[in-house]
Amino acid sequence: MAPPTRMTTADGFELQFGSNFLGPFALTMRLLPLVLAAPAPRVVTMSSGVASYGRIRFDDLQWQRGYRPNLAYAQSKLADLMMTLHLADLATRHGWHLMSNAAHPGFTRTNLQTAGASLGREAPKRTPFNSLHILPSQEVGPGTEPLLYAAADAGAANGGYYGPSRWFGLVGPTTTVRPPRRARDAATAARLWAEAERLTGAALPAGASPSSQR
Repeated sequence: MAPPTRMTTADGFELQFGSNFLGPFALTMRLLPLVLAAPAPRVVTMSSGVASYGRIRFDDLQWQRGYRPNLAYAQSKLADLMMTLHLADLATRHGWHLMSNAAHPGFTRTNLQTAGASLGREAPKRTPFNSLHILPSQEVGPGTEPLLYAAADAGAANGGYYGPSRWFGLVGPTTTVRPPRRARDAATAARLWAEAERLTGAALPAGASPSSQR
């Protein structure tokens, strides 16, 4: 989350885009045949409230020009949510017995807000993420509840998005959240999905084709 300078994965992807989105995408594609063979399969993706101000920069997905730590993080989390909704749509169109949904933890107090901002530095640097102590926040236990709801609750739905219900989604009991408008752009999501397939070399396997699920 928000490394102060642009860093890359071993594959050369911008660290946040590669770790937060492309890695989970590739893992999901490779596991999908096994997932679809389960009695009640779910694919649950962790997004973030900052996805609401994310942008998918197709002209510079890897932030090679003008790297902005927080905006790069927001892009990766918007991409996660778009992957969730596109997979949910694929499940519906192909008749798969699969639930794809997502969650976000609100403002949960972990080292995420400081550890990423310290990458490459000897000491943490003050950032917007570790100076927001005036905002409502919650412990790790409540922060995990939206993800657990998405993964295990009978009330969760395909294409659902879950997060805290109070203080603009920062804290509180789990509720259904409306994905931001950009996440609901089906054409952009399909384009991002195709680009993720190209970048990772991972695509819907033959074992996940509609005919194999009949």
